[in-house]
Amino acid sequence: MTRNVLILGAAGRDFHNFNVVFRDNPEFNVVAFTATQIPYIENRIYPASLAGKLYPKGIQIYPEADSERLILSHDVRDVYFSYSDVSDEYVMHRAAMAQASGASFHLLGPRDTMIKSRRTVVAVVASRTGAGKSTISRKVARALKASGRKPVVVRHPMPYGDLSLAVQRFATFEDLDRFRATVEEREEYEGHIGEGLVVYAGIDYKAILDKAETEGDVILWDGGNNDFSFYKPDLSIVVVDPTRAGDESRYYPGETNVRMADIVVINKVNLAQADVLERLTESCLELNPRAEVVRTKSVATLDRPEYVRNRRVLVIEDGPSVTHGGLSEGAGANAARSYGATLVPPRKSAVGSIRLAYERFPKLGDVLPALGYSSEQLEELRRSIEATDCDAVVLGTPSDLTRLIRITKPVARVRFEAVDAGEPTLDQLLFQEPRLGMGR
Repeated sequence: MTRNVLILGAAGRDFHNFNVVFRDNPEFNVVAFTATQIPYIENRIYPASLAGKLYPKGIQIYPEADSERLILSHDVRDVYFSYSDVSDEYVMHRAAMAQASGASFHLLGPRDTMIKSRRTVVAVVASRTGAGKSTISRKVARALKASGRKPVVVRHPMPYGDLSLAVQRFATFEDLDRFRATVEEREEYEGHIGEGLVVYAGIDYKAILDKAETEGDVILWDGGNNDFSFYKPDLSIVVVDPTRAGDESRYYPGETNVRMADIVVINKVNLAQADVLERLTESCLELNPRAEVVRTKSVATLDRPEYVRNRRVLVIEDGPSVTHGGLSEGAGANAARSYGATLVPPRKSAVGSIRLAYERFPKLGDVLPALGYSSEQLEELRRSIEATDCDAVVLGTPSDLTRLIRITKPVARVRFEAVDAGEPTLDQLLFQEPRLGMGR
């Protein structure tokens, strides 16, 4: 008997789970997706071109608030939770909702969802959003290139625009404009593109893998949020954040990543006390005794320090890190304060959906989240910046917002990199035999 299924998602893991488990599978009938976390991703249709022969009209995407109604009205037997960076308590509340409505509740695991590559796969994932995956991914990519390998980056999906784009290839900054990349996408792609790497993303990760395998000899999986890899890794690296010590065992599926990791990178060690680092190390090794643990510093630099030193500044931070990632502020605030700057609170001058973000994410501090999921929201971001009385703007977001909106105030950009903090180093472990079969 065919079982009716509801997939709870956030435009990423949910689509991948559908593609590898449910598409063209007559045992299941996916009645709908739901969406949350990210603005403007509900009330769309997962297109027939990707949904397969069983769904000639595609599949409707509803707000997650409609879940209970959908379960009851469609006689849903199975609810599959398919998004990331939420507390264990949050997941169980969704389980209780599903079960109280009569459905079973499921979490799909790596064996059902990871695709095997014919290339070597190095996966960089995290315990929480904002732990510093991007800096570690770039560090790994540089090491691979220096050793003579040719890495190709595959980024966790962010299909916030045209859902018919199964495969996207980013090799130039013009590609970002061509695909109308959101600010969040640019935050993840610009750093790799700037170092001459090709980045793939999209929706169909089997089709993406087929393309990426023709361009490089190592697939570098650059994870999103704290999700686990869509590809079966030969080496799994998880980045943990000492500024949120304890979250490595309290957030889904970050704990899964820690337990599966070959290497645990404790990043941002320059921002934490020694006793916190020791407790975090013990916690990670308790979860995964076979893991190697390395430490890195997150080092920030300002390109225009004269705009910031002892001035009143508006700091704009990486959006996901300070929204559903739960940080109150990020690298931009740290860098600004290191130059004696005073942060100007932008909460009262924010407009539209930017202002609403402070209500939805009350932990947000005296920083502005870099939200730009639509042209309308980008305009609201611009207006929020212009309405803030400050001497300069500090871009803590990895994306160069000046490519997208006009900022009339002086702008200083923060660039941050992961730097080794003792031995063993990540590079040493990366090429340690027999790991990856890639010994020097």
